[in-house]
Amino acid sequence: MPLMTQTAAKEQETYLRPTEFIDSDNPVVVAFAREAADAGSPQQQAVRIFYAVRDRIKYDPYRIDLARNKMRASVILQNGYGYCVAKAMLLTAAARVLGIPTRLRFADIRNFLTPERLRDVMKTDLFTWHGYTEMLLDDCWVKATPAFNLAMCKKLDIVPVEFDGIHDATFAEFDKKGRRHIEYVRDHGHFPDLPYTLIVEHFRKDYPIFFTKEKDDFLADLEREAMIKQGKMA
Repeated sequence: MPLMTQTAAKEQETYLRPTEFIDSDNPVVVAFAREAADAGSPQQQAVRIFYAVRDRIKYDPYRIDLARNKMRASVILQNGYGYCVAKAMLLTAAARVLGIPTRLRFADIRNFLTPERLRDVMKTDLFTWHGYTEMLLDDCWVKATPAFNLAMCKKLDIVPVEFDGIHDATFAEFDKKGRRHIEYVRDHGHFPDLPYTLIVEHFRKDYPIFFTKEKDDFLADLEREAMIKQGKMA
């Protein structure tokens, strides 16, 4: 076997095996992946699990629990909510169940439409170490961003991320009203598992309030608050 082929095979194996946080061998994750994917080609299955994670798991940046045993794909699935990194971990785990090599990727992004309350909590509109996935489909690594669920996008006039298994699926630069929404600021590369220590270190530096008791005073429903800001709800 040629050297490049051996290297590629080893890389694929790395992105297929279960890990501490991408627990793709957990029975609840296995059941979820198989039910959501149904049948079809790897590409078709990848598309189905993307939409299952995007829309069945509510995006919620307020209820972030960085305890090590809570940052697992199976826990996110059972909770039914999560922020971008959490949802990316679940999509990664589901894809690995189906034999699709998948890895986590991270970037810093600026959200120009960050709700005021969340901006107050974070003290910024820069989301460091935003997480999404990359799947190996037809020998190409394809980006898939399952963070914002469709119901939230419809309420807030956000352009939902659509995934066809062929083209990169990342956040749109503008929302449906033409307002500046997302800017990709810095790429951090890809990882076979959650870089837990790195994530926690950056959260401590960038968002220290998440490590204080004051965090609980800021809990709120992201969709409701954003709708109030846009005058869609009193």
